[in-house]
Amino acid sequence: MNTRILDTTSSWWLKSLDRLERATVADPALRALQRAIRSFPLGGARDVLRGRPLGHPVHPVLVQVPIGCWLSAAALDVAVPGSRRAATTLTAVGLAGVAPAAVAGWVDWADLPPREARVGLAHALANVAAVACYTGSLTARLRGRPAKGVLWSWGGLAAVALSGALGGHVAYRRAVGADPAP
Repeated sequence: MNTRILDTTSSWWLKSLDRLERATVADPALRALQRAIRSFPLGGARDVLRGRPLGHPVHPVLVQVPIGCWLSAAALDVAVPGSRRAATTLTAVGLAGVAPAAVAGWVDWADLPPREARVGLAHALANVAAVACYTGSLTARLRGRPAKGVLWSWGGLAAVALSGALGGHVAYRRAVGADPAP
C-alpha cells in the first residue's frame, strides 16, 4: 500500500474537519436547535437516552442495529444474489432501528460545544441521506425492482460510512462522551 496516498488523504480529511469545526455560519441555528432539544420534557428518560445507567453513551450502541442490518444486506446482495427476501428484511429492520439511535444521538448532540456540534450536525445530515437512500432501497425492493434497490443501498452505505467517520471524529478525536472513571 502506498502510505503517501493514505497520508495525503488523511491530511485532507483532518483539515476538512478542522475547517468544518471553525465554520460559524450556522451557529445561531445550531444554538436554537440545541435549546429546543434540551427543552423537551424527557425527565429521567434523558439520562437513559444519554446512557448514564450504562456508564457510557447509548447512541453508539443503538447505531449497531441499522449499520449491522444494512451491511449484512449489502453482503447478501453481493455474495448470495438469490437472497432478495433476506436483504429486503434486513433493510427494513435497519430502518426500524434508526429512530431510537437518532433520538439518543440528538439528545447527546444538544449538549455539545460549538465545534463538536458543527461536526455533529454534518453527521446527522449524512444520516438523513442514508435513511433516504435506504427508504428508496426498501421501496424499490418491495416493488420488485431489486437491482434498483441494491443501487440505493450502496448509496446509503456510502452515506453511513461518511456519517460514521464524522461521528467517530467527535467521539474519538474530540473525546466527546468519554467520562473518566471516578
